[in-house]
Amino acid sequence: MDEAMKESMMGALENVIDPELGVDIVNLGLVYDVELDEAGTSKVTMTLTSIGCPMGPQIIANIKQELMELPEVKDVDVNVIWNPPWSRDMMSRYAKMALGVR
Repeated sequence: MDEAMKESMMGALENVIDPELGVDIVNLGLVYDVELDEAGTSKVTMTLTSIGCPMGPQIIANIKQELMELPEVKDVDVNVIWNPPWSRDMMSRYAKMALGVR
């Protein structure tokens, strides 16, 4: 997968908003990696803000919807991991400003 494809995929994931926080999952620092194999299967490695996040299933469904809009993507596999754990330090400057976090 080339860098341009990775950027396209991350751009698509910026359309996935965490409904509780109102900021996209990329700027929140929830997406750790995206890959696309030769068969067109996208693998997203990510976390959620907490293990019991009630919006997890909705976020995952939105990830699949956004990535499937890219012509190169034929299938999406979302792998939610808990290590490393998410922290506010992973948020972009934009996310911190939007949420009033220092």
